[in-house]
Amino acid sequence: MKYKEITGAVFKEMLIGAVSLLDKNKETLNDLNVFPVPDGDTGTNMSMTMMASIQEVKLSSDETVTSVADAASLGALKGARGNSGVILSQILRGFAKGLKGDIKTMQAEHLALAAEKGVEAAYKAVMKPQEGTILTIARSLSDEANICLKAGDDVLVMLKKMLHGGEEMLKRTPDMLPVLKEAGVVDAGGEGLLVIYRGFLAVLNGEKIEDIVLEAPESVADFDLITGNEDIEFAYCTEFFIKQIKKAVLQKDVDKFRDDLSKIGDSVLVVGDLNLIKVHFHTNHPGQGLENASKLGELSKIKIDNMREQHRKLESAPVLEKQEKQKPIALVAVASGEGLVNIFKDFLVDEVIQGGQTMNPSAQVIAEAIEKAPSQNIIVFPNNKNIIMAAEQAAKMSKKNVHVVPSKSLPQGISGVLAYNPEMAVEYNVTRMKGALDEVKTGQVTYAIRDAKANGHKINEGEIIGIKDSEIVCHDKNITKAVMTLLENMVDEEDGIITIFYGEGVSEKDAKKIADLAEEKFDDCDIELHSGGQPIYSYIFSVE
Repeated sequence: MKYKEITGAVFKEMLIGAVSLLDKNKETLNDLNVFPVPDGDTGTNMSMTMMASIQEVKLSSDETVTSVADAASLGALKGARGNSGVILSQILRGFAKGLKGDIKTMQAEHLALAAEKGVEAAYKAVMKPQEGTILTIARSLSDEANICLKAGDDVLVMLKKMLHGGEEMLKRTPDMLPVLKEAGVVDAGGEGLLVIYRGFLAVLNGEKIEDIVLEAPESVADFDLITGNEDIEFAYCTEFFIKQIKKAVLQKDVDKFRDDLSKIGDSVLVVGDLNLIKVHFHTNHPGQGLENASKLGELSKIKIDNMREQHRKLESAPVLEKQEKQKPIALVAVASGEGLVNIFKDFLVDEVIQGGQTMNPSAQVIAEAIEKAPSQNIIVFPNNKNIIMAAEQAAKMSKKNVHVVPSKSLPQGISGVLAYNPEMAVEYNVTRMKGALDEVKTGQVTYAIRDAKANGHKINEGEIIGIKDSEIVCHDKNITKAVMTLLENMVDEEDGIITIFYGEGVSEKDAKKIADLAEEKFDDCDIELHSGGQPIYSYIFSVE
């Protein structure tokens, strides 16, 4: 091996190698997704999460193993995207916990403990852990590390054996999940985790991984917060790190610092632990925030931007300064497509995050929307099953009272928002909204990006696919036939309303033809037609 020991500097190189290899393999990982629809994004989400992680590592000048692990964990926490990215961020979070203690050189016992803590954190992050997934692979890596530890293997041999054991376990994942066996694939998240470990070993072995330019992870600018208020109350976007935390500082001191920032501004994020703290807030008094922060430790990478100045340059117009009125409850939702975004805004959703399938907003982007929403009581609608975990992670990052209503589709989100009663308490609304999710059935129409077998269907590339509540129910070369077959599978005698949202690239004329056919076929139902403008899905149907 090129390296005989793992120092903090080497560990940093290992992470960079892992990011490089993961980025090169992200499309392969995307293709492992079970459904043949154009939403395969496991590789993309894991890659972007690791990109955010390594960006945080690069910002830190401290190169102990402990500090590198902490920075990697912090970056992944803020940049986690999709379920796979959130679980990966939790693995890194647990990994960092196992490497506490100012470790200069990672030994076998350190790696074994880190892997074990990573598994614990990942399983805790999932409400109903499913074997045959990335969780199983993470546990397999940990089990192999403990076997090596008992055998007296050094850390380099341990890494080799961990990877080998993980690869053997990955081959068995189709036997644990029937849906994988039917599709003839292994678990994409598990494969992604092994790609990271292959990157680790490639660096240690001195194998060449072609250099890549690591771009900064996508931020709020990429997933725009869409609001009706362009006013800027707090002018200065202030960001910095607190390093070399003073020995007398306790977690309660950090919590008080966060509360103090909330009194002089908004969009407050204080993330990290007593080794490294990342601070972000908007204020008119950045000096006051910096002064309070200096009581905790040394300040690094200080960045202060005048948002009013930036806004004037962008809009070529002065910015009005007025305080947005606080509400008892504020709503936050994720949506894609101009029409659907406007529908949520019309239903008085305060912050709409542009995102959805193939463009999952990160936990930090959702956290920014939560902080910007004009209330201390926030209800979040992810509107996509792959965004729920990121929303829950964002809720934990906030000091506000945040509730996540686990809407898995845009129709569910609309149903939940319509159940909102501003006169009632937040807990009542959350219960009412969660109940509303079960009152609507969701249908989606898209196309197959490859030949595949799924849910008993043999699907050819290019065919139109009909999906009912995440399950493929039909496929056809003709979109009209596919649409009508899907609706026949969705509508029953008790249903009274069919709402059609037509997507990007679908003309109003063609959508009207579909609506007319639905009205003729289901004459007992009221048909509503809206331009959703959503990508990926030609049509989204809500049946209730």
